[in-house]
Amino acid sequence: MNFFFHPYSGGAFLNSARANGYSYFESVPFVFMGSLMWEYFAETTLPAYNDIINTTFSGALFGEILYRLTSNILDDRTTGVERFFREFAAGILSPGRAFDRLLQGKLTRVTPKEVYQKESLNMTLAAGAHWFNKGASFGTGSLSGIFNIHLDYGDPFEIRPRKPFDFFKLRIDLSYGKNVGTKYLDNVVGYGLLFGKTVHSGNLEMLIGAFQHYNYWDSRIFEVSALGFGGGIIAKWQLSKNSNLQSAFHLGFVPLGASNSPYIDFVEAGIHGRNYDYSGGAEAKFEGTLNLANMGQVTAIYYLYGLHTFVGPAGNKIIGIFKPRIGVKLIGNLSLGFEYLYYHKASFYRDSPDVHMSHSEQKLYLMLYF
Repeated sequence: MNFFFHPYSGGAFLNSARANGYSYFESVPFVFMGSLMWEYFAETTLPAYNDIINTTFSGALFGEILYRLTSNILDDRTTGVERFFREFAAGILSPGRAFDRLLQGKLTRVTPKEVYQKESLNMTLAAGAHWFNKGASFGTGSLSGIFNIHLDYGDPFEIRPRKPFDFFKLRIDLSYGKNVGTKYLDNVVGYGLLFGKTVHSGNLEMLIGAFQHYNYWDSRIFEVSALGFGGGIIAKWQLSKNSNLQSAFHLGFVPLGASNSPYIDFVEAGIHGRNYDYSGGAEAKFEGTLNLANMGQVTAIYYLYGLHTFVGPAGNKIIGIFKPRIGVKLIGNLSLGFEYLYYHKASFYRDSPDVHMSHSEQKLYLMLYF
């Protein structure tokens, strides 16, 4: 609720502002005022700082991503069945924008020219098996199913004037099965460009800029969430005509984060079970991908969080998540993928014993590229 549904609801406020002609940065105050209005006039509990922060900032990220995705779907030049399904799909992704389009008469408006900004969009769908290990012992855990969506929006290496979120990445993992319990939304991670510049030098292409990050991990074993802002470099080396090496490095600060703790079991609004603190600090992320012509790709990603507790048992935490994966092309756009995840957390408490925790997972799936 605090780290996913509040940001998602904040996205509706931003979409309404964007649909009425405001730019991204002009729309962010609408999200803040919408959150403030809800906290003071639509809830019976006291306003919460974490709700306002999550709804405003992460809500702006969700809202802009959904706005741009729906802009790729909408086409006011179309009519009939195609127009219906375009409006329906956009409405599923962003009900707030669909409602505004209804009020503005745009649901049935027909124009002779394209009126929406569209960017290239690469999408990967994956489905397969997910193993939760016992601790960090490989192949010792329980089996569940997994469905994954990965989006790459925009071209970070195109030389052009940059606008907020004309490039972003987003990945969503859904787990299902009796071993998952209610942890269906395994993780949502991504980031978008706020401002930056693309430069070329020989075979090297780079996007240098400032990014906003959203990190949400809610597996059966561990919980981590972090809202982040910081600088980053995304680079591509062209090794041959069909092979390249892409890398990304990000470093930023975390105004609000959270992670589960064995020393927390709070009751909020009469509901038991909040087992995580509120914290802040810094984050770093490294990603490297080797694309090998028509063979496939090899990727390694490392997330690092250093968090200081604001609300909860006093202390500090260092959290690392390492995710190597490999994809082998089978036929056409179909590939076989394998992914490993190693999670480690070192918690240092002022008034309680320190806690060190390690955990690993594996995923095996088929991937379809669009």
